[in-house]
Amino acid sequence: MEDKLYKRSLIEPYLTCIHGEEAYTVMHETHQGPCGSHSAGRALVIRIKKLGYFWPTMIRDCEQYSRRCDKCQRHAPSIHVPAETLSSISSPYPFMRWSMDIIGPMVSSGPKQFQYLLVLTDYFTKWIEAKPYQQTTELEVRKFIWKDIICRHGLPFEIVTDNGSQFIARTFKDFCKKWNIRITYSTPRYPQGNGQAEATNKTLLSNLKKRLDARKHRWSEELAAVLWACRTTPHKATHETPFSLAYGLEAVIPTETSVPSLRRMQCPANVELNEEMLRDHLDLIDERRDQALIRIQNYQQAAARYYNSKVKHRSFRIGDMVLRKVQDYTKERNAGKLGTNWEGPYLITEVVRDGVYKLTKVRNGIPELRPWNAMNLKRYYH
Repeated sequence: MEDKLYKRSLIEPYLTCIHGEEAYTVMHETHQGPCGSHSAGRALVIRIKKLGYFWPTMIRDCEQYSRRCDKCQRHAPSIHVPAETLSSISSPYPFMRWSMDIIGPMVSSGPKQFQYLLVLTDYFTKWIEAKPYQQTTELEVRKFIWKDIICRHGLPFEIVTDNGSQFIARTFKDFCKKWNIRITYSTPRYPQGNGQAEATNKTLLSNLKKRLDARKHRWSEELAAVLWACRTTPHKATHETPFSLAYGLEAVIPTETSVPSLRRMQCPANVELNEEMLRDHLDLIDERRDQALIRIQNYQQAAARYYNSKVKHRSFRIGDMVLRKVQDYTKERNAGKLGTNWEGPYLITEVVRDGVYKLTKVRNGIPELRPWNAMNLKRYYH
């Protein structure tokens, strides 16, 4: 018909058959032209057919074209499905391995206007050490670890933390090297990499909120009571209190003075009974710790099974191009909700370990200082 090939359609009377440059022009104009809506895949195919065009590979071509659209890739929704299986961290004995993190900034509290909270948690007993600060400098972190960790609980084997400037400073690394403390860093913007710290932060903030009500500026004054409550409350993973796993027996809490318990009434008056109870507790502490370790491992395995059931693997190789989730410090100014969700592209230059990669900006060839987790990355099609 007029030197044109047409296809009979069940929807439209006839579809004009096109190919090559004509097909590309139709896809381009329909997808991102003045009236384009950045339709993807089959939606783009249907729209082109309604305009009256057809070619044999239009489904495949439309899917590939929309997949490679730079704007569609940058504005695509953030991916919340985990990209790698969960790797749990455990500790075989008390105060061997600690997690470390900083909470803040919070409402200024106390005469010294504290805004930050430095928190360390023992992986085995779940014992929490925390202290408020105006500013959490590298020097303050070193002092805290020396006074509140090493001098109280002994030298740890390892500290797991994030990539905060205080923790990656050369002087802090030298301090840890001096005491033969291993430092393990989680990848940026990946809380699961330091899950123990995140769980502790959640617990501390929850307890502080319940105590403060409208007196938010007094959180530093309530901190000691919250820490004591956490240390004397049985933990879900161990079924034991941090205090009992650390010292071999339960602490005497104010409840036992308000309503006297048996040990509160009898032990002070009977020294022999008190000593016998202490020896009995200390004789059994090793078995209780072994049982607690088994419970921790069972708890971690159950958590890993649940987490891993939602995993959709995203793995990359050296040379692949990826986009990275936009971070708070890289957001477009004044863009609000209209800003992009992904930035880049970046080039994978090294596979540090499963799910962790080193990146280099494609635009200028500048490498990123720290490796990134696959949870923050997605493949870039070009």
